Amino acid sequence: MALSAFDMYSIGIGPSSSHTVGPMRAAGRFAHELVEDGLLTSVARVRVELFGSLGATGVGHGTPRAVILGLEGEDPATVDTQTAPARETSVRASRGLRLAGAHKIHFHPDNDLVMHRRRSLPAHPNGMVFVASDVSGNLLRTRTYYSVGGGFVVDEDALGRDRIVVDTTPVRYPFSTAAELLDTCAREGLRISDVMLANELAWRAEDEVRSGLLQLWSIMASSVEAGCAREGVLPGGLRVPRRAPALFRRLRAGTSSADSLEAMDWVNLFALAVNEENASGGRIVTAPTNGAAGIIPAVLHYYARFVPGADDDGIVRFLLTAAAIGILFKENASISGAEVGCQGEVGSACSMAAGGLAEVLGATPAQVENAAEVGLEHNLGLTCDPVGGLVQIPCIERNAIASVKAINAARLAIHGNGTHKVSLDTAIKTMRDTGRDMHDRYKETARGGLAVNVVEC
Repeated sequence: MALSAFDMYSIGIGPSSSHTVGPMRAAGRFAHELVEDGLLTSVARVRVELFGSLGATGVGHGTPRAVILGLEGEDPATVDTQTAPARETSVRASRGLRLAGAHKIHFHPDNDLVMHRRRSLPAHPNGMVFVASDVSGNLLRTRTYYSVGGGFVVDEDALGRDRIVVDTTPVRYPFSTAAELLDTCAREGLRISDVMLANELAWRAEDEVRSGLLQLWSIMASSVEAGCAREGVLPGGLRVPRRAPALFRRLRAGTSSADSLEAMDWVNLFALAVNEENASGGRIVTAPTNGAAGIIPAVLHYYARFVPGADDDGIVRFLLTAAAIGILFKENASISGAEVGCQGEVGSACSMAAGGLAEVLGATPAQVENAAEVGLEHNLGLTCDPVGGLVQIPCIERNAIASVKAINAARLAIHGNGTHKVSLDTAIKTMRDTGRDMHDRYKETARGGLAVNVVEC
């Protein structure tokens, strides 16, 4: 099985990779299959059932809208984020949609989009069932999909929680553990980013890899810019105020010599800006998920703004290294909050960012692995308990804190020699085991932790 950096980063919309991006892709795939099999014009009704975490917190995560847009043939990378809310309103008002963007059918979300708040499917907490029938009620097609984190979607053939889309493309330096990755680096005299680049060449030319990663960086930067410009409160009922614009104005008006920790304020700003955009359904890059989408952009902005000699080559190497670390999480544990809690989202992103920064600061592969381990170790046990089922509290601030933590992890590792007691592989296994033992109320169901106590207060 092989994973690319472009599997770990994808262009999408907020607020959730597992609850928004994944369901939109699943709905789009279902509609596309109907077209491919010549069934589209025979469809009179589509019924969608959402289970587990999707049913429990889907409303706050924008899942119904994502499903509607996906059924109409939209894709997370290209859908117009500005018109998406109005389109959902129109479907609800007219009780109809254009399946695959071409075939008008009756669709009443209150009846045809069912949220099972306390029922789950066996293979994964984020399960979906799509059913298409004709005018006489005859079944035309039924499909089950699972949104397994980071926008990844698998179908009913998924046999377990760890199942991901299999790619048998042979890569030059295959690895599935950090130990294997470090062995390759030592044997070949390569940096981690070199190993990842060599593997990426199995799918695309080097200039395409570079331009593709820089495009992702451009979108990350655009998310920061948009988040710094938009005023007001976030949607969803909590009336959480956007903080990035005011912080941006204060920092821009200040002087760099006024505060020795001003760089930290900028990092906080970068993370807040991205995650406020995500919370409002804006365009972001899953890195590796939407809920943790602010961490890698914030640390990359720190590199670009505060590290002397920062350049595009460094940005490419940062993203390649971070992706290599993300692949370890995806293959050996999970990046889904519904499976392992927020340690799988913010913890993974913090680890990825720490390793990426260490690489471009000149760390050895062993120091990079150390940085990634530190970034994860101090997020172990982190629960996913979004207040109101929204990706706002504590998610937005959590990205800012983890971004600073990632920078600190990289700096700690660089001051060492790469030797440490706890390996990244051990930390990833521990995260997987902790997630398995964690009660479901702390895994993106909004039935425990802050999600309960803030409401009670």
